[in-house]
Amino acid sequence: RARAEAGAVAPRPRGRDQLLWLAESEYEWKGPFYFIQGADPQFGLMKAWAIGDCGNGGDEWGEEIKLTEQAVQAVNKLTPKPKFFVLCGDLIHGMPGTQWRKDQEQDLKKVLQNTDQDIPLVFVSGNHDIGNTPTRETIDDYCKNWGDDYFSFWVGGVLFLVLNSQLYFDSSKCPDLRQAQDMWLNGQLAAAQERKCKHVIVFQHIPLFLRTPEEEDDYFNLEKSVRQEILVKFHKAGVKAVFSGHYHRNAGGSYRGLEMVVSSAIGCQLGEDEHGLRVVVVTAEKIVHRYYSLNELSSQGIDKDLVDMLAKKN
Repeated sequence: RARAEAGAVAPRPRGRDQLLWLAESEYEWKGPFYFIQGADPQFGLMKAWAIGDCGNGGDEWGEEIKLTEQAVQAVNKLTPKPKFFVLCGDLIHGMPGTQWRKDQEQDLKKVLQNTDQDIPLVFVSGNHDIGNTPTRETIDDYCKNWGDDYFSFWVGGVLFLVLNSQLYFDSSKCPDLRQAQDMWLNGQLAAAQERKCKHVIVFQHIPLFLRTPEEEDDYFNLEKSVRQEILVKFHKAGVKAVFSGHYHRNAGGSYRGLEMVVSSAIGCQLGEDEHGLRVVVVTAEKIVHRYYSLNELSSQGIDKDLVDMLAKKN
């Protein structure tokens, strides 16, 4: 599917297999860099959660607008600039076909238009963006608004893969689309091994697991058999980390050297964490990440030890 522009939102990766800046040089390692991960701005959930009606509530999202504005302002102030700012799904609360969905989308786009034009935005589809049981129509609608539901891009010798995790959660209404993503993913992972990239990093909305690979099935993770299949595939291909949202709390664990990072929300919190963003530093040897509250990142910026990592040559 072709990508469509979403107003004046900052540039995003174009096309499933292309480079972030369409430059061959992005295949090559050039030294440490960092990016920002956010998740679940989910315009409308705070009101819906407060009144106990997540299905039909959500007719107000003024708080989420303020929080996302604060997130954008905090990212814009950072020096050096991050390579990109990724939002790991549930951009809005209104499910496909619901009453306030279009207004929520438009208000989010207005806020995101203020992102520094030199900081590309990367969008990941969540269950509220395409539905718990997505269809070809709901996915097409998402793609028209936010870009492809799965794609790859390279930054400084690192391959990034954006996946549609809803296809792994329930593809019963579009099994052919899950099959297509699987075939594409296998090709991407094979190409990564051929190119000998520094790292492979995955973004998806639903975590593979929250704490341990063996944990029981839950609304907030992927079903065990699917999870195991993906974990084995990722481990074999050398994937270093998977970054997700969905849980509205910070969590995570590891599987044979692969780190599962679950970040809390910009918007509604369902645990004890604060509204925030994750700073992710990529070095030749490792991936280091730290979650900051929006207030911390706005007032203090990135910690000195992370900045020092960026200054090193490798």
